[in-house]
Amino acid sequence: MTVYIILFRGVGGATQLPTKPLREALTAAGFKDVATYINSGNAVLSSRKSAASVTTDVAKIARQEFGFDKAVHVVTREEWADLIASNPFPKAVEVPKFLHAAVLAETPEEGRVEALRAFAKGGERIEVVGKVAYLHTPNGFGTSKLAEKFDKGIGVPNTARNWNTVIALAKMADAIK
Repeated sequence: MTVYIILFRGVGGATQLPTKPLREALTAAGFKDVATYINSGNAVLSSRKSAASVTTDVAKIARQEFGFDKAVHVVTREEWADLIASNPFPKAVEVPKFLHAAVLAETPEEGRVEALRAFAKGGERIEVVGKVAYLHTPNGFGTSKLAEKFDKGIGVPNTARNWNTVIALAKMADAIK
C-alpha cells in the first residue's frame, strides 16, 4: 500500500470540501485509512493504485459528489517528506504561517519565477525546487504582492499550503501504518 496526500486546488482561500462527507466518499470508493484535515481541501489515504489512478478516481469523486472541478494533486508520503527536506528557507519555519509550499502540476515556463521575484518586497522570497514552489512572506501571506501575483504568475495549476498544514499532513501520513 502507498500512502498518498491529496491536495484540492483552492479557490479564493481554502477549498471548502466537507470533511466527513469527503472521508465517507473516499472510503466508499475503496480507499483505505482515509483521514481529512479540517475544511482545507486535504486528505490522506492509502491505496494499491498508482498515483495517476488515485488522481483520476479522487478527481471524479470530487466532481460528482461535491461539484469540485479544479485540479487535484496527489503526492506520496515520500514525495511529501522530500518537499519538507528541500525547503530552501529553513529559518522561515520559525514562523510557519509565513512559509508556504505550492505543489506544481508541472515545471513552470522559463522566466516565470524570475518575473514573480519583481513583486517580492520586505524580505519576501520565492524558490522553485523540482515541482514545488516555496514562498516566504514574512509580513503575511494576505498582504503580499508576491503571493497575490503567484497564482497567475507561476502559470501552472498548483496547491499552496502553509507550513503548519504541510507538517500536519506529514504527521497524518506518518500515522498510517
